Amino acid sequence: MIRSEILRDIAPVISDHLVVCNIGLPSQELHMIDDQPSNFYMLGTMGLSSSIGLGLALAQGKKVISIDGDGSVLTNFGTLPTIANNVADNYILLIIDNGSYGSTGDQPTYAGRKTSLAAVATACGCENVVECRAEDTRAALETALAGDRMTIIVAKCESGNIKVPVITMDPVVIRDRFMKTVQA
Repeated sequence: MIRSEILRDIAPVISDHLVVCNIGLPSQELHMIDDQPSNFYMLGTMGLSSSIGLGLALAQGKKVISIDGDGSVLTNFGTLPTIANNVADNYILLIIDNGSYGSTGDQPTYAGRKTSLAAVATACGCENVVECRAEDTRAALETALAGDRMTIIVAKCESGNIKVPVITMDPVVIRDRFMKTVQA
């Protein structure tokens, strides 16, 4: 499975929750697969989906799912110790680890080599870390949503992209409709 197939598989599970989605192709894929006002699409800030999602979870009580990539987490490596030291039991970080910088041409990341993001998250102090195969992502996410415990899921998948249209929605519209959903 590639990232877009994971997103298609989990779309029915996440559609009723607040979702902060990683920059570039992941946001474009989720937008194409299942656009929801509860989805916040990152359009220009690599590495911040996990941090924004944590802040949102800390600020209110609804469940928050951040969908991030291995390249973005590696870009903002400080996010994992920040998450570990600011526990929000309504927060789930789903790292789709395809071992590459998918949005910029599939250059390999260190997570595709020797670096285990699940081991790094555990070493940072994250207490509930799950690594799974791409095919098991939906089940891992359903289990995390059923619990009341902050969870980091590292879903290992194949590298690859599908052709998707650019999100043409104005960033202000994305922000405003998301904020209305948060406040509802």
